[in-house]
Amino acid sequence: MSDIQPVIAAHNLSVDYRLNKVWLNAVRDITLHINPLQIHGLVGESGSGKSTLALALMNYLAANGRISSGEVLLEGDDLTQKSVNEMRQIWGSKISLVPQDALSSLNPSYTIGNQIAEVFQHHAKTRINTRQLVIDMLRRVGIADPEVVAQRYPHQLSGGMQQRVTIAMALITQPRLLVLDEPTTALDVTTQAVILDLFRDLIRDHNAAGLYVSHDLGVVAQLCDDVTVMYAGEIMESASVETLFKRPTHPYTAGLLASLPKPTQDTETRLPTMPGVQPSLADRPAGCVFAPRCPIALQLCADQKPALEIMRDGHTIRCHRWREIDAGEISPLHDIDEKITSERPPDIDYIMTAEGMHKYFDENTLWDRITRRKDRYVHAVDDADLRIRARSTLGLVGESGSGKTTLARIIVGLETADSGKMHLLEKSLANHLSARSRDLLRELQMVFQNPNDTLNPYHTVGQALARTIRRLSDKPISKQQVQERVIDLLKSVRLSADYADRYPEELSGGEKQRVAIARAFAANPALVVADEPTSALDVSVQAVILNLLKDLRAQEGASYLLISHDLAAVAYLADWIAVMYLGQIVEVGDTEDVYDAPSHPYTEALVSAIPEPDPTLKRKQIRLDGDIPSARNIPPGCRFHTRCPRYLGDICKTKAPPWRDAGDGHLIRCHIEIDELIRLQSAEEAGTV
Repeated sequence: MSDIQPVIAAHNLSVDYRLNKVWLNAVRDITLHINPLQIHGLVGESGSGKSTLALALMNYLAANGRISSGEVLLEGDDLTQKSVNEMRQIWGSKISLVPQDALSSLNPSYTIGNQIAEVFQHHAKTRINTRQLVIDMLRRVGIADPEVVAQRYPHQLSGGMQQRVTIAMALITQPRLLVLDEPTTALDVTTQAVILDLFRDLIRDHNAAGLYVSHDLGVVAQLCDDVTVMYAGEIMESASVETLFKRPTHPYTAGLLASLPKPTQDTETRLPTMPGVQPSLADRPAGCVFAPRCPIALQLCADQKPALEIMRDGHTIRCHRWREIDAGEISPLHDIDEKITSERPPDIDYIMTAEGMHKYFDENTLWDRITRRKDRYVHAVDDADLRIRARSTLGLVGESGSGKTTLARIIVGLETADSGKMHLLEKSLANHLSARSRDLLRELQMVFQNPNDTLNPYHTVGQALARTIRRLSDKPISKQQVQERVIDLLKSVRLSADYADRYPEELSGGEKQRVAIARAFAANPALVVADEPTSALDVSVQAVILNLLKDLRAQEGASYLLISHDLAAVAYLADWIAVMYLGQIVEVGDTEDVYDAPSHPYTEALVSAIPEPDPTLKRKQIRLDGDIPSARNIPPGCRFHTRCPRYLGDICKTKAPPWRDAGDGHLIRCHIEIDELIRLQSAEEAGTV
């Protein structure tokens, strides 16, 4: 046993919530500790109790929550015995929280500098001028021009900068424990990589400890020292990050890791998935809470709750059959379902083409016109070309602000292009939605990131699907035919017929997304535009949706335009990728070619920032300086030159780069010759330890 005193330690901790006048257990019998300089990962699906446990460790539960048993020791001091007034002296000084949504935790009417200073002054009990302290803190979290940023308001900052400000606020008092609750979920992969580096450095510099709450196993593998896996309020498995990812033993842990899409997977493979959902607080099984979803459960598992046992070297597990799994006698994973494939050859080579697409947003005000100020435009999409092959998926990737969603909205008709030509099924596709024929409207559908925004809360699932079927039908259709089609659509997305009578509020996030996909396929479209369809979902639900999209592509013969900043998910589903930066396509090619050398320096940085679910994997990390420039002020020459790690000099600043042909349709927009890109990137990859 180590003599080091943990920064935070929980012993036999249980948490209850009062719902409908009844106390229900949410977190049961948790024991864990975090030492100085350690970052402890807390993972599991939504509803597993991760956030509840994190708040309990802070003694910061909602009014209807209580710690029913156990203790929480902050450097030996039991927080469960402290009053709210006593905890107010600890929150923000010894324990700080970095939330998921940075903007919601910042006061829109205060400048950044004033907000950070207020936190320090409150806990330091001083009114001294803290301006220089705030400037230094902003500089430490990697914000350029901190003197200027300190005078700005939250809405004037990018998402990445807002997150860095919340980190500065959390660390200004030098807390002992930093609780990180999904702090990078909404960030681009490049910004996320920089923020994760920052967490490591700051926790080390302050000799502090970190609790990282996330469902992103790739991030946890690269950031954390130890990991605890939770399910239905209980610890399933806990170990060092290397042990857990190398030899996951609990069926739930193994299922989560197997659900992760991997960039190297063949596009025809399927991901293992876990059937079912977590039980509600009022319906927890008497035995093992995971037994109803476990592929190797016995009657013993249903009847008797397993104890949390020590396997070896601090590796703990809660499973009746862990010894058989550890010995390799049984597999903890579900079998992969057979996938229906289609051998029908495509009728045409390209289902959709877009050439020379431009979209500028006019930002001129009435005062600008009166004063004859020079016109100001946001260059959202600038001379972009896309080609989507029949019965295939084109992945469109790039950071926020690169123009991906605007280009997608132009294609589906939600935005009007300033210029350019589009064709769908070799027919001209009008820029204006009102000018498109009903036939073309049927052939082009969209799945949005948030299904809540597209489902009417007052319509049942059946009514929503039926309305779409009737509206897009090219001939009269009877009520009976509509009902049959609704059932067929639900079955196609693996939902039973009784879901037709449910309302959106009765569905989980994954079920809502399945309904949205079913509605998109109601008219058997040729092209489905999917804008971040899995970004808000747990990894287990994400696997179900990705498999579903593959199945429907094979069964229905549809093509996809998939927009995402999750490059692993894109590589799993897409067979062709286009990389977009500041309104322009900078690289396009086969998925395997784009992810390997040679690639555009921007693509190279994106790929290097993918958080691999393997803590032992060490590869060259390319960190881009600063945020993506404003589309109001496009840099001259190569648009990427202000952040490019392979910057050549004046030619990059003054001359637009040419397209380079890397073969087999793989094109790269860069001043560096293909052979030189191969030499540079291959040499660095070979030299990676």
